[in-house]
Amino acid sequence: MAPKPTLLLVEDEEDIAYVLTALFRKEGYDVYVGKNGAAGLKLARKHKPDLVISDIMMPLMNGHEMIRVLREESKVPVLFLTARKDEADRVRAFQFGADEYMTKPFSMRELVCRVRAVLRRAGRSPLAPILTRAGGLEVDFARHEVRVNGKARHLAPREFQLLKLLLEANGRVMSRAQLLKTIWGYDEGLGISTRTVDQHVARLRRSLATEKRRIITVKNFGYRIKTP
Repeated sequence: MAPKPTLLLVEDEEDIAYVLTALFRKEGYDVYVGKNGAAGLKLARKHKPDLVISDIMMPLMNGHEMIRVLREESKVPVLFLTARKDEADRVRAFQFGADEYMTKPFSMRELVCRVRAVLRRAGRSPLAPILTRAGGLEVDFARHEVRVNGKARHLAPREFQLLKLLLEANGRVMSRAQLLKTIWGYDEGLGISTRTVDQHVARLRRSLATEKRRIITVKNFGYRIKTP
């Protein structure tokens, strides 16, 4: 069995740390928690996590200072999760070496999706199993193969990414905006139509033949996949 991906959560608000620890352990991660930047730096050196999720404003050592030191020693991906919303704060975070930036309050589903996306980009351990089966649908992630009732089906790269994301969500709903940003790298603010997602979902359904009904439309929001 492959080792679980490891997350380091650096957060001084105990209630948020508790909720996020429970969330990511349920999602299949090992989670370490530090209450400030100094503790986070010590834990990062000790455990070599796959991803660091950090607040910015913390006692003893803030998130910016922590990542500045960390970047001298490691290329571990860092996602800032903070109440600071100004553009200047975002820019500064990326200048220090952040890979992703989210503001509080935040969506749990979106945070999980962004963590997965950062891990994929960094080539870290994937959460999806090597082989997934759902009814007559069988997906081999290692070989990029899809079979329906034992028969191989050809999927275009975007269709395969879309199917993989929905399977990774394990029945949870993913919004069109989340899918658009994760797969195509687009931001809602750019004004690009979410019809792009709908068009690819239609193609994916055609490719899945008799298993097309597994992809369920959630009205005015997005899509989910029906899993056992």
